[in-house]
Amino acid sequence: MKLPTVHFTEEQHKFRLAIREFLQKEQEKGTFQTKCDSWLSGCDPEFSKIIGSQGWIGLTWPKKYGGAERSALDRYILTEEFLAAGAPVAAHWIADRQTGPLLLRFGTESQKEFFLPKIIKGECYFAIGLSEPNSGSDLASVSTHAKKVDGGWIVNGSKTWTSNAHDAHYMITLIRTEPFDGSNKHKGLSQLIIDLHAEGVSITPIQYLTGKRHFNEVFFENVFVPDEMVVGELGQGWKQGLAELAFERSGPERILSTLPLLMELIEELKKQGNEQGLQEAAKLVSQLWSLRNMSIGVAKVLEEGGEVAIPAALVKSIGTKFEQSIPEITRLLIDCYPRLDAERKLDRLLAESILHSPGFTIRGGTSEILYGIVAKGVVAQ
Repeated sequence: MKLPTVHFTEEQHKFRLAIREFLQKEQEKGTFQTKCDSWLSGCDPEFSKIIGSQGWIGLTWPKKYGGAERSALDRYILTEEFLAAGAPVAAHWIADRQTGPLLLRFGTESQKEFFLPKIIKGECYFAIGLSEPNSGSDLASVSTHAKKVDGGWIVNGSKTWTSNAHDAHYMITLIRTEPFDGSNKHKGLSQLIIDLHAEGVSITPIQYLTGKRHFNEVFFENVFVPDEMVVGELGQGWKQGLAELAFERSGPERILSTLPLLMELIEELKKQGNEQGLQEAAKLVSQLWSLRNMSIGVAKVLEEGGEVAIPAALVKSIGTKFEQSIPEITRLLIDCYPRLDAERKLDRLLAESILHSPGFTIRGGTSEILYGIVAKGVVAQ
């Protein structure tokens, strides 16, 4: 596996500082409070609209749809700063990260013209319909199906572990549009855009340990989906979905979900003059630096249109375990009392990290599945 070494330009450093200054001012105004795992748990539609007004959603997309046509590395910088600040970006996150690139690559012109400007303004949110209750990690065994009718499709079935479906307007859904022929499970799968407020759609929560709601079960009972809401080609859903997952698995959110806690840990150790503790924290920083360089390399390859399935799986599998290690090491280095309503920032961030971290190595593909992807790549070479 070869990934390029990336160096940011002076202009990109200035862009980073501008984002950092903006986020600091918003925090001082009380717009948001720093949280761990904010890209999934921090849903704030009003803040997403503020981000949209800055031109910071769809940063790399064509100007004809309202984008800025900036580089993937510029978007990487933007994403890093949001995560470091623990900003509430969950509302528009999936639409910006995955839906837009998917539609730009496979969508019709009418789909692009309808959805992309709304996403860019921070007014249209998407969920991803992949996992199902009886499929486990065998994604291709989906049973949610669509029957062709005049002018569209009738969808029946269900999806589970669907992040922020209750806040989203639409969902890109992997559906079987042809009966399984008993040979190739990847055939006959298509992607449909389903209006989550359509008749026949019901959404029930799967609560986090925090008591908050991020995951959901989504049920479809005779839901009508118009023909114009088919993404790409019928029967090509598996191929399109794999391309989409590269964007999901390789980003900095797979290594920085608990970064606010690490930063607060270092500040607390400095206050205490705890040199031994700082040495342990430095080990975490060195791991983070290596993972970050890998993740940036993947972003560069993606920008150039290269194949990143294996390195993206590697970044995700190692990165999420790293994220889980930060709260574990924090509680060993400092006397703390983690509570979600704690006055001390460290205690609050630690509580968020402990309660959210079990999901890190599940969402976006379990570690075991990702190891399998990496192993197959090694064998192939």
